[in-house]
Amino acid sequence: MIEVNKDTFQNEVIESEKPVIVDFWGPSCVPCLNLMPDIESLSAAYEEKVKIVKINSSQNRRLCIDLRVMGLPAFLVYKNGEEVKRVSGGDLTKQDIENIILEIA
Repeated sequence: MIEVNKDTFQNEVIESEKPVIVDFWGPSCVPCLNLMPDIESLSAAYEEKVKIVKINSSQNRRLCIDLRVMGLPAFLVYKNGEEVKRVSGGDLTKQDIENIILEIA
């Protein structure tokens, strides 16, 4: 699972051959930090089918504003360079994210 920013977003997400799930997180977001190990394990388990990347929202505020990410944790799903789904909220679980992977892969 790689960390992306405004400089690498285009290449890693928009131009990706595989579907991409972008995990927006923040260092003071407890639900984000609690979910991070599960997201990293899903990234490893499904790396052949989908790319999962993360963006630190506190270091990429302009990108978050441009993408209208208003709350954390937030997951934006891209396929063929286009956003196809977004989910957010502190009650998201590993199973919720795995279901998204199975839906798009």
